[in-house]
Amino acid sequence: MQISIPPIIPYAVGVMLVVFGILRVKYLGAPRPPRVTEEDAGSSTQAAPVRGKEQHRHLRMGVVWVLLGLFLLISTYVQLHRR
Repeated sequence: MQISIPPIIPYAVGVMLVVFGILRVKYLGAPRPPRVTEEDAGSSTQAAPVRGKEQHRHLRMGVVWVLLGLFLLISTYVQLHRR
């Protein structure tokens, strides 16, 4: 049994995976500025932004989403042009 779906569906899903993966990396995987306490507020030195576990996880999963979306786009293109 062979199911025939319109090619616009895998293209749309692939584009959404790429776009949302890039947004996830850019906004959720970005380093956060450290929290400033009252003691630190008086000092003039600025601490560097840090990446926590959550940002690393968003960064990795965003890259996975982008790769999955690109694979879906490329495999759909190849499948359509093979016929």
